[in-house]
Amino acid sequence: MNDPATDFGLLATARYVPRLRLERSEVFAQHRWMAPGLKSLAKGQRAMANWDEDAVTMAVEAGRSLLAATPAGGATELTLASTTLPFADRLNAGIVAAALGLDSNAVVRDVASSARAALTELAASLRHAVPGSTRITVASERRTARPGSAQELIFGDGAAAASVGSGRPIATFVAARSVHADFVDHFRQTGEPYEYGWEERWVRDEGYMKVAAEAIKQCLADAGISAANVAHFALPAPLPRINEAVAKRVGIPATALVATAGDTVGDLGCAQPLAMLDIALRAAAPGALILVTAFGSGCDVLLLKRTSVPCPGAGPDAGKPETSYLKYLSFTGQIALAWGMRAEMDNKPALTAAWRDHTRTERFEGGCCERCGTVQFPLSRLCVNPECRAQDSQKPVSFADRPARVLSHTSDFLAYTPAPPFQFGHIDFDGGGRVLMEFADTDRDELSVGLPLRMVYRIKDLDAARGFRRYFWKATPVRGAARPT
Repeated sequence: MNDPATDFGLLATARYVPRLRLERSEVFAQHRWMAPGLKSLAKGQRAMANWDEDAVTMAVEAGRSLLAATPAGGATELTLASTTLPFADRLNAGIVAAALGLDSNAVVRDVASSARAALTELAASLRHAVPGSTRITVASERRTARPGSAQELIFGDGAAAASVGSGRPIATFVAARSVHADFVDHFRQTGEPYEYGWEERWVRDEGYMKVAAEAIKQCLADAGISAANVAHFALPAPLPRINEAVAKRVGIPATALVATAGDTVGDLGCAQPLAMLDIALRAAAPGALILVTAFGSGCDVLLLKRTSVPCPGAGPDAGKPETSYLKYLSFTGQIALAWGMRAEMDNKPALTAAWRDHTRTERFEGGCCERCGTVQFPLSRLCVNPECRAQDSQKPVSFADRPARVLSHTSDFLAYTPAPPFQFGHIDFDGGGRVLMEFADTDRDELSVGLPLRMVYRIKDLDAARGFRRYFWKATPVRGAARPT
């Protein structure tokens, strides 16, 4: 095996799964009267994005975990893959890159329209080494399904990411194969919220068992590797037992099948191949061969070899069970609740002001006085330290990754929020800085003075009349940390 310290390859992977996990049994309980056949799918949980999460915010969280695992050098390219991008005419990857603090010279792009888009991009990055570059592929999905459909139970919300470059890779490239086929197993017209799927047996027999199986055979033949030598086989397939059938068809051992996390998270669509790759890498021994496949309008196959470098970071936690199906429908906009007059506000965006303050909102940028060291938010010309009051002495600092603690907190049941109560308070940051800000993913009785916090990038508010959403940072508890006494 080559020295991993000098190799080009896959440097790190990461996953992000929302905290809320909707109990499938609660969904089925509401549809039992009209769709009793859904009972077979009503087991376990599916990941459920909060009201202020979308494909952009989840991509940011996956990207932050990835960059924390590979902090050196930064990224020179970022690709965001999703079939549920919030903006059709705005560079969604640009929002993610700005929140991650990437250099303005980084090349950023959106890719969409296929569940295999992310794996296509990752394979291309591994095929073509560019000296001195670090390329990030992030995939993120927040799909909605028609109530009462099988997809409503199968889908899950989440994101996954991978970085490619020179350094100490956790896996190296062996071979790849990409096959285009306009095989329509499901589709969704532009502007429509729900997809339409075709008959499952036909999709299995004509799609996975022929198109995908042949692409896998071609990839293994290109590498001169026997299917029996594949140690980990990741094939996202929302249909039952597809993985086993394809593995048997091409000769991959049944013991090589990678867990889909379908029972606890669900199918993540475009993000599922990268999520399963992350699972496989964390289980693989040095030298193990990992085969990742993505099916959709054709098939992409990527064959990697695990190195001895440990996988940085960790996978997502178990989350919090959610039993309110009505809350899920409200968060996805599939039901309009009567929120009262306080919700009748016009949030017309001020795009000029947003550009003037873009560093403040994108990276939660404050200032540090170079004369006295006082940290403050927002950055201004005047130092807030009464003993200093220096002018034009501040350098920019980001609060996005700084630990913080609760100084005060309020739960407001009168102010409008899609997930009442509206929780906000003063936050003290380690090293200085105090900000009045909103809490996210916080249980009603969870907040207390001194509680450790971390920052998360979320939707601040929505302009429903014009189809615009503003993003900013919110505070959420660091779960598992010691609580104040």
